[in-house]
Amino acid sequence: MNANATLLQMKYARVVSLFAKQADITLSDALTFFYHSNLYQLVKNGVSDMHCMSDAYLAEDLQEEYAEQNG
Repeated sequence: MNANATLLQMKYARVVSLFAKQADITLSDALTFFYHSNLYQLVKNGVSDMHCMSDAYLAEDLQEEYAEQNG
């Protein structure tokens, strides 16, 4: 299923903002990490309707990916 492009961009903004706060990093760093993450690829490609997950769930998933890469 494909999400509306505008709504998807708004979701990205909310998730990145929440992730930045949780990881205590700048919005710029959070956005850069997000666009290079596995999570972004899954959401962008509509895998498993990831865009239907809550912002908090996606931010947590992103933070786990961040922790794995930055150990």
